[in-house]
This record gives sequence, C-alpha cells and structure tokens, in this order.
Amino acid sequence: MNLARFRPHISLKNLNVYYGNLRVLKDITLDIPDRQITVILGPSGCGKTTLLKTLNRLLDFVEGVRIEGQVLVDGEDIYAPGIEVTRIRKKMGLLSQRPQVLPMSIYDNVAYGPRIHGLKDKKKLDELVERYLRIAGLWDEVKDRLREPAGRLSLGQQQRLCLARGLAVEPEIILGDEPTSALDPQSSQNVERCLVSLKSQYTVLLVTHILRQARRIADYIVFLYLGEIVEHGPAEQVLNNPLDPRTKAYLSGEIS
Repeated sequence: MNLARFRPHISLKNLNVYYGNLRVLKDITLDIPDRQITVILGPSGCGKTTLLKTLNRLLDFVEGVRIEGQVLVDGEDIYAPGIEVTRIRKKMGLLSQRPQVLPMSIYDNVAYGPRIHGLKDKKKLDELVERYLRIAGLWDEVKDRLREPAGRLSLGQQQRLCLARGLAVEPEIILGDEPTSALDPQSSQNVERCLVSLKSQYTVLLVTHILRQARRIADYIVFLYLGEIVEHGPAEQVLNNPLDPRTKAYLSGEIS
C-alpha cells in the first residue's frame, strides 16, 4: 500500500459504543483509507461487527445502544443532529454473513433499489441490471434466467447477486461482515475477486476471521481486541511484522 496515496474516506474519532452499561467499543480513533480494502481482524466478541454497524447506522434499530464520538464520512458526521439517515445508508453497500436475496426474480433484486429511488425507465433498468451483474461476475451465469426466482441460485451466486444489488444504488463504500463465511472455497474466491476488482472505485471495509483471506486481499489491517484498536497499518506491515504482542499472539493462533 502506497502511504503517499492514503487519504481517509471514513474517520472515527473517540468512538464509544455502549449496549446498556456495557462498553463494547472503547475510544476508537481511526482513519479508513479511500479505495483500498481494509480488513478488521480480531477474536469473536471483540467488537468487529459493532464497528461495522456504526457506519451504516444499523445500530439505530438496537434498543439500549448509546454512541459517543464522531463517525465522519467525507468529512460529515453521520451522527450529527438532523442528519438524513436514508442518504447515509445509501452510501453503504452491505454484504452480510449469509446472502439475503429478496423473494423476487434475479432481475428484480438488482432493479429493486434504483426503482425505490425513482428509476422507472425499462431500458435504463435493463442496462443497469446487466452492468452490475457483470461487475459482480454473475452475468454470464444468469443472463438467460433473469426472470427466475433469486432463491434458486446457489449460495455463492446469491452472495454475488446481493453485491450487484448493493452496487446498483451506487454507494461509495462496501461493507462486508464475513461475507464468505457461509460459502464454499470456489464461491469465496469469486467474491474475493469481485471485491479486489471493486477497490479502484469504492472504499471496501471487511470483517473476517479468516487470516488467509486477509493475507490475500487486504491493503490495510485493523486489529481489534476487547473493544480496543490494538494495532492498525498497511497489511504487509501488520501481518508480517506486528508491533504489539497481542497482535502477534492472534496471528500465531494463541488468541482465537
């Protein structure tokens, strides 16, 4: 990763997240680089998914959550009073652990978001559906079955369809919460290849517990432990020459 090109797309400043009285994230201050793949590593329960959910404001739906500090996207505090949450969420494309296709056709899954945002022209929708299915590496596999239910696709195909659906609303940031954990190795490889190809256009932030995956695709690493950032930096540096003994212990398998 060329540090000269590092410019933050997302900045977290003294971020604390509480579930009731339990502080899950503790004084998180971090710049997430633009147009790179940032991978968040850490043991189960360390706050990785919570950190991801602060970015698209999914924690708004969780009772008893309190958030302190700032989350800046393009310099705008997304938790500032009066912020339009729908606009913020539109900036974020989310891939969950298991693909969540809509109960409709392959075509309508991709067209769903643009239609919600007012696009009605069929020719433009056709072009858009093809464009994003191609970007997700799925077009050649489904071009003759666009009107079939999306649920008939394999899990790997469903995850790439979810990626195409998320991209169709033209987000700026792709969030992935262990998006390959439910997939077979070939399907995982397909999703990884898509994410790597997309980083020239999007900021990609990925939670994973698979160290091999982090080594394959990460440009930047954030290591979380017990709700705190222990270490972060260019992937080659953190993975090959970690500075903190806790990072070394995690990478060696002593902490899991």
